[in-house]
Amino acid sequence: MDKTFRAFDPHQVLLLPPSLNDWLPEGHLARFVADLVDEVLDLSPVLADYTDKRGYPPYDPRLMLRLLIYGCTIGVRSSRAIERKCTDDVAFRFLAADQAPDFRSISRFRRRHLDALATLFTQSLHLATKLGMVKMGRVALDGTKLQANASKHKAMSYGRLVDKEERIEADTAALEAKAQALLADAQATDEAEDQMFGTDGKDTDLPAELDRREKRLAKLQAARAQIEAEAAAKARRRAQDKERRRQERGGTSDEQAVTDAGDKAAAKAHPKPKAQANFTDPDSRIMKNSDGAYIQAYNAQAVVDEKHQVTTAADVTTNPSDALNYTTMLDQSAANTGRHPKQALVDAGYCSEANLNAARDRQLVCDTDTFMATGRLAHDEQVPPAPRGRIPANATLKERMARKLRTRPGKAAYSRRKAIVEPVFGQIMTCQSGRRLLLRSEDGARGEWRLLAACHNLREIFRHAGTAGLATVVG
Repeated sequence: MDKTFRAFDPHQVLLLPPSLNDWLPEGHLARFVADLVDEVLDLSPVLADYTDKRGYPPYDPRLMLRLLIYGCTIGVRSSRAIERKCTDDVAFRFLAADQAPDFRSISRFRRRHLDALATLFTQSLHLATKLGMVKMGRVALDGTKLQANASKHKAMSYGRLVDKEERIEADTAALEAKAQALLADAQATDEAEDQMFGTDGKDTDLPAELDRREKRLAKLQAARAQIEAEAAAKARRRAQDKERRRQERGGTSDEQAVTDAGDKAAAKAHPKPKAQANFTDPDSRIMKNSDGAYIQAYNAQAVVDEKHQVTTAADVTTNPSDALNYTTMLDQSAANTGRHPKQALVDAGYCSEANLNAARDRQLVCDTDTFMATGRLAHDEQVPPAPRGRIPANATLKERMARKLRTRPGKAAYSRRKAIVEPVFGQIMTCQSGRRLLLRSEDGARGEWRLLAACHNLREIFRHAGTAGLATVVG
């Protein structure tokens, strides 16, 4: 063959040890994460947890934070996947300084410092604010369903749970009676024991089965108590709200009467037969996602600023409805940024009489103009034309809001809602593999969602400013 190829020798020995710094191109996201952790982020909440000098030295928290932030940003969130990447991927090896923590160490670090990792969200928001990426002129509030780390098939309805509990109690009583009989015959001959357990059987078989059923019964009783407590709390809230409204109409105020009404309703409350509890993750709930499927999930909420799609507030609730989160999420956004937005865009899922009243009060107190959809449109349905003339004096808040959205400024403002918040959810679900949670419990889901939101903000900072922007902030 006459063709000449470039020299290639897989067994070539290097004269000097290779540097991982030379293997990673300039402007790489991993370099941004390294500078971020080493120079910008406040690691004191993590370092404060290391007070015991005994034991084998743990991995440097900077190393672990580098891996978790970079992995969460590019969609490598599993501790086992991060462990593999520390061997196979140049960027991960660069961040870990050629170390390879095992997946147990990574998982334990994430669980141990979950609250500290959640503070990365506010740190990323403050960093974006310093770089001029948060304007708070117009924000969009929306929610999405995150699949919990639990199967919906591990849930049981209240009616079936009570029936199952009664059957297991009966079986347990029968087994206990049988166990007592066996204990009374403990001094019987070997032949009698062989007849009872078989020639190859053990006298521990029955107590093991009894222990298994008792543990199962304890789980059922805990799930039943959870459902009953939730039903009582819901009945108490409704009764108290009803009593407060009655007192407002009568011009009176008696908090003791409100408390008594709530206690009375809670005592009479009875769960619905279809109310469910999950044995794997009791805090999660059956919810309907955007595809119309019912999944075991949490309701993740986010407020997003229009300028650079920076998330200004993030939280998780166990209620499938978005309507309860309008005030709390906008208040959280204002607390995180230090100012209220000029406009807030929310969809029909937040529309309720209470939220319409809250929107009116928010405009008077905080100067935030809310555009809230009052109903969903069918696929081929058109928005009604803008009304003409004065607003009727007897128009309700919902009618006033619907009229406001049909005006030209209302249409122009509300049309930006999807373009602000939906891309953020899409990027978190696809680029960051955030559709399914890894941690269980409401606190775990909240910490994980805020970490996902923080990494989304850091990705936007990297796109906008890069390492040069970090140098400006540090300087």
